Amino acid sequence: MNAPVADLIDEVALRIDLAAAFRLTARFGWHESVGNHFSAALSRDGRRFLMNRKWRPFATIRASDLQVLDTDDADVMNRPDAPDASAWCIHGAAHARVPAARVILHCHPIAITTLSALADPRLLPVDQNTARFFGRHAVDYECGGIADNDAEGLRIAGYLATAPTLISANHGVTCIADTVAEAFENLYFVEKAAETLLRAYATGKPLAVMSDVIAEHTAQGWDAYRGMAFAHFAHLKSLLDDEDPGYRD
Repeated sequence: MNAPVADLIDEVALRIDLAAAFRLTARFGWHESVGNHFSAALSRDGRRFLMNRKWRPFATIRASDLQVLDTDDADVMNRPDAPDASAWCIHGAAHARVPAARVILHCHPIAITTLSALADPRLLPVDQNTARFFGRHAVDYECGGIADNDAEGLRIAGYLATAPTLISANHGVTCIADTVAEAFENLYFVEKAAETLLRAYATGKPLAVMSDVIAEHTAQGWDAYRGMAFAHFAHLKSLLDDEDPGYRD
Protein backbone atom coordinates (compact mmCIF):
# COMPACT_ATOMS: atom_id res chain seq x y z
CA MET A 1 0.00 0.00 0.00
CA ASN A 2 1.32 3.45 -0.90
CA ALA A 3 1.97 5.87 1.95
CA PRO A 4 -0.54 8.74 2.20
CA VAL A 5 0.56 12.11 0.88
CA ALA A 6 0.79 13.49 4.42
CA ASP A 7 3.45 10.90 5.24
CA LEU A 8 5.48 11.85 2.18
CA ILE A 9 5.86 15.51 3.11
CA ASP A 10 9.43 16.33 4.04
CA GLU A 11 8.72 18.37 7.16
CA VAL A 12 12.37 19.26 7.71
CA ALA A 13 12.71 20.66 4.19
CA LEU A 14 9.40 22.51 4.51
CA ARG A 15 10.48 24.06 7.80
CA ILE A 16 13.77 25.20 6.26
CA ASP A 17 12.07 26.76 3.25
CA LEU A 18 9.49 28.56 5.37
CA ALA A 19 12.18 29.82 7.75
CA ALA A 20 14.13 31.10 4.74
CA ALA A 21 11.03 32.97 3.55
CA PHE A 22 10.82 34.77 6.89
CA ARG A 23 14.50 35.77 6.86
CA LEU A 24 14.30 36.93 3.24
CA THR A 25 11.14 38.93 3.89
CA ALA A 26 12.99 40.76 6.68
CA ARG A 27 15.91 41.41 4.34
CA PHE A 28 13.63 42.88 1.70
CA GLY A 29 11.94 45.10 4.29
CA TRP A 30 8.53 43.53 3.84
CA HIS A 31 8.05 42.55 7.50
CA GLU A 32 6.17 44.58 10.08
CA SER A 33 7.56 44.66 13.62
CA VAL A 34 6.78 41.19 15.05
CA GLY A 35 3.48 40.83 13.22
CA ASN A 36 2.40 39.10 9.98
CA HIS A 37 2.46 35.37 9.40
CA PHE A 38 3.46 32.65 6.95
CA SER A 39 2.20 29.07 7.05
CA ALA A 40 2.56 25.77 5.19
CA ALA A 41 0.38 22.65 5.20
CA LEU A 42 1.75 19.46 6.72
CA SER A 43 -1.24 17.21 5.99
CA ARG A 44 -2.88 16.26 2.72
CA ASP A 45 -6.06 18.16 3.62
CA GLY A 46 -4.08 21.16 4.86
CA ARG A 47 -5.68 21.11 8.29
CA ARG A 48 -2.34 20.51 10.05
CA PHE A 49 0.10 23.25 9.25
CA LEU A 50 3.25 25.07 10.28
CA MET A 51 3.16 28.75 11.28
CA ASN A 52 5.38 31.23 13.06
CA ARG A 53 4.71 31.64 16.76
CA LYS A 54 3.17 34.77 18.22
CA TRP A 55 5.27 37.92 17.99
CA ARG A 56 8.56 36.49 16.79
CA PRO A 57 10.79 38.78 14.66
CA PHE A 58 11.02 37.50 11.08
CA ALA A 59 14.79 38.08 11.05
CA THR A 60 15.36 35.54 13.83
CA ILE A 61 12.95 32.73 12.94
CA ARG A 62 14.54 29.29 12.66
CA ALA A 63 13.13 26.10 11.16
CA SER A 64 12.69 24.61 14.64
CA ASP A 65 10.73 27.65 15.87
CA LEU A 66 7.71 26.95 13.67
CA GLN A 67 4.61 25.80 15.48
CA VAL A 68 2.42 22.88 14.38
CA LEU A 69 -1.26 23.81 14.46
CA ASP A 70 -4.47 21.93 13.69
CA THR A 71 -7.59 23.63 12.40
CA ASP A 72 -9.69 21.04 14.26
CA ASP A 73 -8.19 22.02 17.64
CA ALA A 74 -11.09 23.85 19.30
CA ASP A 75 -8.92 24.84 22.27
CA VAL A 76 -6.00 26.26 20.33
CA MET A 77 -6.61 29.85 21.44
CA ASN A 78 -6.90 28.83 25.09
CA ARG A 79 -3.41 27.33 25.28
CA PRO A 80 -0.37 29.12 26.77
CA ASP A 81 1.33 28.97 23.37
CA ALA A 82 -1.73 30.14 21.43
CA PRO A 83 -0.95 31.74 18.08
CA ASP A 84 -1.72 35.36 17.28
CA ALA A 85 -5.51 35.75 17.01
CA SER A 86 -5.36 37.45 13.62
CA ALA A 87 -3.00 34.78 12.27
CA TRP A 88 -5.30 32.00 13.44
CA CYS A 89 -8.28 33.81 11.92
CA ILE A 90 -6.69 34.08 8.47
CA HIS A 91 -4.47 31.02 8.20
CA GLY A 92 -6.68 28.63 10.14
CA ALA A 93 -9.71 29.44 8.00
CA ALA A 94 -7.77 29.27 4.72
CA HIS A 95 -6.01 25.98 5.48
CA ALA A 96 -9.30 24.43 6.55
CA ARG A 97 -11.26 25.52 3.49
CA VAL A 98 -8.92 26.13 0.55
CA PRO A 99 -7.03 22.98 -0.57
CA ALA A 100 -4.92 25.04 -2.99
CA ALA A 101 -3.56 27.07 -0.07
CA ARG A 102 -0.68 24.73 0.70
CA VAL A 103 1.51 27.71 1.52
CA ILE A 104 0.09 31.04 2.68
CA LEU A 105 2.23 34.17 2.90
CA HIS A 106 0.51 37.21 4.40
CA CYS A 107 2.33 40.49 4.99
CA HIS A 108 2.24 44.25 4.45
CA PRO A 109 5.04 45.28 2.04
CA ILE A 110 5.01 49.04 1.52
CA ALA A 111 4.24 49.20 -2.22
CA ILE A 112 1.37 46.70 -2.36
CA THR A 113 -0.01 48.05 0.93
CA THR A 114 0.10 51.58 -0.49
CA LEU A 115 -1.77 50.34 -3.55
CA SER A 116 -4.33 48.72 -1.22
CA ALA A 117 -5.01 52.20 0.21
CA LEU A 118 -6.21 53.55 -3.15
CA ALA A 119 -9.86 53.63 -4.15
CA ASP A 120 -8.89 51.35 -7.05
CA PRO A 121 -6.28 48.89 -5.69
CA ARG A 122 -6.28 46.63 -8.74
CA LEU A 123 -2.98 45.72 -10.39
CA LEU A 124 -3.64 47.28 -13.79
CA PRO A 125 -1.55 45.64 -16.54
CA VAL A 126 0.93 48.36 -17.50
CA ASP A 127 4.03 46.18 -17.89
CA GLN A 128 4.97 42.50 -17.91
CA ASN A 129 5.12 42.20 -14.13
CA THR A 130 1.73 43.79 -13.51
CA ALA A 131 0.28 41.73 -16.37
CA ARG A 132 1.53 38.60 -14.63
CA PHE A 133 -1.42 39.03 -12.25
CA PHE A 134 -4.07 39.82 -14.87
CA GLY A 135 -7.09 37.67 -14.07
CA ARG A 136 -5.00 36.01 -11.39
CA HIS A 137 -5.56 38.24 -8.41
CA ALA A 138 -8.58 39.14 -6.34
CA VAL A 139 -9.35 42.38 -4.52
CA ASP A 140 -11.21 42.44 -1.23
CA TYR A 141 -12.65 45.97 -1.11
CA GLU A 142 -14.21 45.53 2.32
CA CYS A 143 -11.77 46.45 5.07
CA GLY A 144 -12.79 44.61 8.20
CA GLY A 145 -10.04 46.02 10.40
CA ILE A 146 -7.71 43.56 12.11
CA ALA A 147 -8.90 40.06 11.21
CA ASP A 148 -9.85 38.53 14.55
CA ASN A 149 -13.20 36.79 14.12
CA ASP A 150 -14.53 33.73 12.32
CA ALA A 151 -16.62 35.71 9.84
CA GLU A 152 -13.61 37.69 8.67
CA GLY A 153 -11.53 34.54 8.31
CA LEU A 154 -14.24 32.87 6.25
CA ARG A 155 -14.57 35.90 3.98
CA ILE A 156 -10.82 36.03 3.33
CA ALA A 157 -10.72 32.29 2.69
CA GLY A 158 -13.51 32.74 0.17
CA TYR A 159 -11.39 35.16 -1.83
CA LEU A 160 -8.33 32.90 -1.66
CA ALA A 161 -10.43 30.11 -3.15
CA THR A 162 -10.78 32.24 -6.30
CA ALA A 163 -7.24 33.53 -6.87
CA PRO A 164 -3.68 32.83 -5.68
CA THR A 165 -3.03 36.49 -4.85
CA LEU A 166 -5.36 38.59 -2.73
CA ILE A 167 -5.05 42.35 -2.27
CA SER A 168 -6.98 43.34 0.84
CA ALA A 169 -8.12 46.97 0.78
CA ASN A 170 -6.48 49.14 3.46
CA HIS A 171 -4.54 46.10 4.62
CA GLY A 172 -1.93 44.23 2.57
CA VAL A 173 -1.50 41.11 0.46
CA THR A 174 -1.81 37.34 0.75
CA CYS A 175 -0.16 34.91 -1.67
CA ILE A 176 -0.85 31.18 -1.83
CA ALA A 177 0.81 28.38 -3.79
CA ASP A 178 1.78 24.72 -3.71
CA THR A 179 5.30 25.43 -2.50
CA VAL A 180 7.15 28.05 -0.48
CA ALA A 181 9.27 28.94 -3.51
CA GLU A 182 6.23 29.64 -5.70
CA ALA A 183 4.38 31.59 -3.03
CA PHE A 184 7.49 33.67 -2.34
CA GLU A 185 7.92 34.36 -6.05
CA ASN A 186 4.34 35.64 -6.22
CA LEU A 187 5.03 37.86 -3.23
CA TYR A 188 8.24 39.11 -4.81
CA PHE A 189 6.56 39.99 -8.09
CA VAL A 190 3.37 41.45 -6.63
CA GLU A 191 5.45 43.92 -4.61
CA LYS A 192 7.57 44.72 -7.67
CA ALA A 193 4.44 45.15 -9.79
CA ALA A 194 2.81 47.44 -7.24
CA GLU A 195 5.91 49.62 -7.10
CA THR A 196 5.93 50.00 -10.89
CA LEU A 197 2.24 50.88 -11.00
CA LEU A 198 2.57 53.42 -8.17
CA ARG A 199 5.50 55.09 -9.94
CA ALA A 200 3.44 55.26 -13.12
CA TYR A 201 0.57 56.85 -11.18
CA ALA A 202 3.00 59.33 -9.62
CA THR A 203 3.93 60.80 -13.01
CA GLY A 204 0.42 62.16 -13.34
CA LYS A 205 0.45 61.08 -16.99
CA PRO A 206 -2.24 58.80 -18.50
CA LEU A 207 -1.48 55.10 -18.09
CA ALA A 208 -0.85 52.90 -21.12
CA VAL A 209 -2.96 49.98 -19.89
CA MET A 210 -2.70 46.82 -21.96
CA SER A 211 -5.79 45.51 -23.70
CA ASP A 212 -7.38 42.48 -22.05
CA VAL A 213 -6.16 40.32 -24.94
CA ILE A 214 -2.52 41.39 -24.60
CA ALA A 215 -2.65 41.29 -20.81
CA GLU A 216 -4.02 37.74 -20.81
CA HIS A 217 -1.46 36.67 -23.43
CA THR A 218 1.30 38.10 -21.23
CA ALA A 219 -0.07 36.41 -18.11
CA GLN A 220 -0.21 33.08 -19.91
CA GLY A 221 3.34 33.62 -21.09
CA TRP A 222 4.50 33.63 -17.49
CA ASP A 223 3.30 30.03 -17.11
CA ALA A 224 6.31 28.79 -19.09
CA TYR A 225 8.57 30.44 -16.52
CA ARG A 226 7.26 28.60 -13.49
CA GLY A 227 10.69 27.11 -12.90
CA MET A 228 12.04 30.61 -12.25
CA ALA A 229 10.52 30.48 -8.77
CA PHE A 230 12.62 27.50 -7.74
CA ALA A 231 15.83 28.86 -9.27
CA HIS A 232 15.30 32.26 -7.67
CA PHE A 233 14.44 30.84 -4.25
CA ALA A 234 17.42 28.46 -4.36
CA HIS A 235 19.68 31.41 -5.12
CA LEU A 236 18.22 33.47 -2.26
CA LYS A 237 18.66 30.52 0.12
CA SER A 238 22.29 30.20 -0.99
CA LEU A 239 22.83 33.83 0.07
CA LEU A 240 21.35 33.02 3.46
CA ASP A 241 23.54 29.93 3.71
CA ASP A 242 26.60 32.13 3.24
CA GLU A 243 25.55 35.02 5.46
CA ASP A 244 22.81 33.89 7.84
CA PRO A 245 22.68 30.06 8.00
CA GLY A 246 20.98 29.95 11.39
CA TYR A 247 17.57 29.83 9.71
CA ARG A 248 18.15 26.12 9.08
CA ASP A 249 18.47 25.23 12.80
